[in-house]
Amino acid sequence: MLPQRPDSSHNDNYLTSPREAWFAFVMTFALMFFDFVDRQVIVSLFPHIRSAWHLSDKQLGSLVSVISVVVGAGGIPVALVADRMGRVKSIVAMALAWSLATISCMFTANYGQLFAARAVVGIGEAGYGSVGVALISTLFPGRMRSAVLGAFYAAPSLGSVLGVVLGGAIAAKWGWQAAFGVVGVPGLVLALLYLRVRDYRTPALTFDSKQPTRSLAQTLKPVFGTMARTRTLLWVCAGAAAQLITVSAIWSWLPSYLNRFHGMAPDAAARSAAVVVLVGAVSSTVWGIVVGRLAVRRPRNKLLALAVLCLMTWAVFAVAFGGTYSGDAQFRMILLGAFFMNCTVGVVAGIAMDIIHPGVRSTGAAVVSLFQNVCGLATGPFLAGILSDQWGLQRAFAVTPLCSIMASVCFVVAMRSYDSDVARISSGTPDMAPVAADAVSQGTAV
Repeated sequence: MLPQRPDSSHNDNYLTSPREAWFAFVMTFALMFFDFVDRQVIVSLFPHIRSAWHLSDKQLGSLVSVISVVVGAGGIPVALVADRMGRVKSIVAMALAWSLATISCMFTANYGQLFAARAVVGIGEAGYGSVGVALISTLFPGRMRSAVLGAFYAAPSLGSVLGVVLGGAIAAKWGWQAAFGVVGVPGLVLALLYLRVRDYRTPALTFDSKQPTRSLAQTLKPVFGTMARTRTLLWVCAGAAAQLITVSAIWSWLPSYLNRFHGMAPDAAARSAAVVVLVGAVSSTVWGIVVGRLAVRRPRNKLLALAVLCLMTWAVFAVAFGGTYSGDAQFRMILLGAFFMNCTVGVVAGIAMDIIHPGVRSTGAAVVSLFQNVCGLATGPFLAGILSDQWGLQRAFAVTPLCSIMASVCFVVAMRSYDSDVARISSGTPDMAPVAADAVSQGTAV
């Protein structure tokens, strides 16, 4: 799959003005931030919901996992539409949908209703991350991709921090259902402001020098065929998903762990867990910058760096939950593990953009998102809940980080094909003229 203009010289500048690119970054970051506020607010409410409705840990975990399952399943169709019809309009529609669905959660009366409402939140969020990644990674120069996406992927951690803290505080004062109404409103406002973001024109795809694709239906088969043959993408998807099993298990169950094993009140446990998530937010940006600089001369070394960081994640958590540490000493070990565990998110997105044609970057990012959400973010909370029901939460936390070893192996294997996959894309630069923001707001096709 070749760029439209293979004879063009490689351009590593901003696609539009730096000011417009950074405005797009800030707005996309803000929406991702409140996306995860809406997702994670529920984890600090687990003790309240468990007490009110007498739910098992497996059921509680499913209230987190269902969003990731729906996001993963719906991400590719949404991204395909976004790549053809425009990324900005798609993001606005999704943000409105997930914000309204979050607000509706406050009116649920039982587990089934809350589960259904959370699934609708996932429908609204489907494809948002992948479409946002495609937009900002294309507007910025390639040399900045790892750093910019590393900073962008601090938004989930920061949003999770606020969601966890707000959930605990609001539940203590006004009841747990009120928390959903409070966190759902900002997304509605940001969605309308996002109409001022500037999109880029979708470049045409050619699969040989004479026969360009002419319809979406004709495009699908070669697009997915090419992605399936891109070995780096497959191994990176597997590694990213495996690492996120560890991340999502810790994020989802740490407030409950601190409540049960450290005797903290739910709101105090939420604040302490938020500190752990905040460390992850900082680390995603730090590792995005560090890994990007370490791999300036040999870009495939980004994968080696990720493999080492994943092994460090497993080692620290194995000691924290499998050893004799307790109290403050254990919490410090958890903080150290949090600094390593969120290392992959920005770097993995940058690697994916390195090996995916600009005309289908939303779709390619959605493939990564599918693996990350269904096999990673959805699996972690549910798996930890099952293990907790069987063995207790302490042992569940000791076992789950073994997935980080699997992630390390996948990243090492991906190194073997990275250079050849990048070479296919970097031979030319397709035409991706930016689209004016007023054209987007008036519904102009891109």
